[in-house]
Amino acid sequence: MPKFENPLIVQSDRTLLLDVHAPQADQCRNALIPFAELVRSPEHLHTYQITPLSLWNASSAGFTSAQALQVLEDFSRYEIPQAVKVWIQDTQDRFGKLRLVQAPCEYAPDGTKEEYLYLVTTSPYVFKEIEANPFACKQLVPCQYVMPEDQDPSIVLSEEEKKFCFRLLLVDRGTVKQNLLKLGWPVKDDVPLADGEPLEISFKPVTEAGREFDTRDYQKNAAQALIGNMGPGTGFGTIVLPCGAGKTIVGMEIMTRLKTNTLILTTNITAVHQWIDELVDKTTLTRDQISEYTGENKSISPVTVATYQILTWRPEKTGPYPHFSLFRKNNWGLVIYDEVHMLPAPVFRVAAELQAVRRVGLTATLVREDGCEGHVFSLVGPKRYDVPWKELERSKWIAQAECIEVRFPMPQDREIEYAVASSREKHRIACENPVKIQIVRQLVAKYPQDKIIVIGQFLSQLNEIAKNLEAPIITGKTPNSVRDDLYRDFREGKIKVLVVSKVANFAIDLPDASIAIQVSGTFGSRQEEAQRLGRILRPKERTARFFTLISRNTVEEEFGSNRQKFLAEQGYSYRIVRYEDEGSLDQLDEPLALEGCAL
Repeated sequence: MPKFENPLIVQSDRTLLLDVHAPQADQCRNALIPFAELVRSPEHLHTYQITPLSLWNASSAGFTSAQALQVLEDFSRYEIPQAVKVWIQDTQDRFGKLRLVQAPCEYAPDGTKEEYLYLVTTSPYVFKEIEANPFACKQLVPCQYVMPEDQDPSIVLSEEEKKFCFRLLLVDRGTVKQNLLKLGWPVKDDVPLADGEPLEISFKPVTEAGREFDTRDYQKNAAQALIGNMGPGTGFGTIVLPCGAGKTIVGMEIMTRLKTNTLILTTNITAVHQWIDELVDKTTLTRDQISEYTGENKSISPVTVATYQILTWRPEKTGPYPHFSLFRKNNWGLVIYDEVHMLPAPVFRVAAELQAVRRVGLTATLVREDGCEGHVFSLVGPKRYDVPWKELERSKWIAQAECIEVRFPMPQDREIEYAVASSREKHRIACENPVKIQIVRQLVAKYPQDKIIVIGQFLSQLNEIAKNLEAPIITGKTPNSVRDDLYRDFREGKIKVLVVSKVANFAIDLPDASIAIQVSGTFGSRQEEAQRLGRILRPKERTARFFTLISRNTVEEEFGSNRQKFLAEQGYSYRIVRYEDEGSLDQLDEPLALEGCAL
């Protein structure tokens, strides 16, 4: 193919412009996923950015600078600026310049054991830079390397690394990695991980429900990418898979391979119950071997499932977190962070104490609205496995989905109120546009055969929608037992329409939902968009539809554009429907014309 037809333009500021209408645009998008991040996604040209963190994530998964440059060469329309080539090589080469390795244990005069690690480098320049930086060397002490008696034979140090060596306390492992990442020096952690208490666990060939069961190839590959050869530098990291692709199964696959006591952290009590039900249904574990550690029940077993909320609860605002002790109450050999992009900041602190344990973060997107992706990289682990959403859709492992934005004007009696409101008030006024209730009612009537979830941010709006539809509603105030009953009734078809607040954004299994209607959201959260779309992606015969209702000429359009970046990153196309009256929805019966409507 002539170069001028290639879809990619590589710019000297390390941004990449992808022409979505060019041949091979889809192949190029998938090839960029390992090492570039989507920044903007208007109709014709998508902008990607290569960042140090995106390159280091790629390095940790074995993706080299040579492979990144080859992707750019294969798809670039013009010559790649030399400065970009050099920067990619130099930046990716930083990964592995610093390594953490074992150090001998020492004993204080009172007989207490003090455990240390070594931070080593082959570069005197890097060593001096860290030594001269008071922030970086706060927990580091220059020292002479001494071979520990229990040195893992697979860890080999060069003579240069033995010369340029810092010592640090084992408990400072995570903090040091975080500090050095901020300086632009990612640490390769080659310290062997501790084995936890053994636990016999395997998959059943037939589930409790009587269905034959086997893990899918990509689920096995994801588990293998994390576990590696069980040697230094393996056994920790993040796995990125779409909602509906079976991240829970990946977690269980890792459990069956490691066969050790496991702590699972997730977002809410409903998700806790779903994990327990899945473990009992598909593995040889009994209910007696599994406990929940939540606000309702606090018990500990070989497998314990807890919520982030209980860990970060404390009786006083500035007091200690009493439930952090859970991390030390069992000889855990594996920690699973479900929806790791939601990991609360306080857990980052205690995560430093768990650096010696095998750990995996599961997520549909590494986007964090607080910009703390680097914390996930340092403390839980770098991205080890990622599969394009569209690739799984083509393989029918997740549902085919159509994304539709319905735009409509504000009522005249609200226009002046909106015009004089503050920025935050503008968002709420636009979100609570009463026209949305009318459109929701019409969409529900248009698709009587579908199972529909209506999801939003503002409770007064959701309560009014639920009343209009005569549908049940789930909010943060709904008791957990009632939530579980409603989710079960929805799965069993007793309920066709369910109204949910943002409590249903995460880790909720609604396999038969085929339509989601998003009436309001958290400003422009791409993370939220990923989760809400994921609610309807369980495999099914019919095409799933994801509707977003947008008040025209308001801040909702701007926020909607930001959320759509996520859809574009995954290769989804969408259509915009301009709503004037009920007849406007007839456009939805027409086939989606892909040209000109890709994000």
